[in-house]
Amino acid sequence: MAKEFSRSRRVADLIQRELAGLIQRDIQDHDLGMVTLSTIDVSPDLKNAKVFFTCIGNTATLEQVVVRLNAHIGQFRHELSKTLILRSVPKLKFVYDYSLDRANKLTSLIDSLHIDASDTEQNPDQQD
Repeated sequence: MAKEFSRSRRVADLIQRELAGLIQRDIQDHDLGMVTLSTIDVSPDLKNAKVFFTCIGNTATLEQVVVRLNAHIGQFRHELSKTLILRSVPKLKFVYDYSLDRANKLTSLIDSLHIDASDTEQNPDQQD
């Protein structure tokens, strides 16, 4: 019988929980806005982890946010090594999560289709 949650998924959840607190506590840069960790992908060998994040209310560009977060990787790994009981803490890499932006774009496209369909139903004589 297969395990319900793999070890890499459990480690990712632990890292996400601890790292979210570290980012909130240690980074006091108001240009970054509110940084939210959406998911973490840990490699099967537990040596690398991609940290996907979104940010709201940032005045810095996305590239600047990624650079600033990646500049703190050493500090984050050090703090994680103190709190997590792991043989080694995975190497972190911050990546902006575009899925929320894509979802908003698709939602607006679907909404525009609904508006266009209701316009043609109300005025059937004005079809092209």
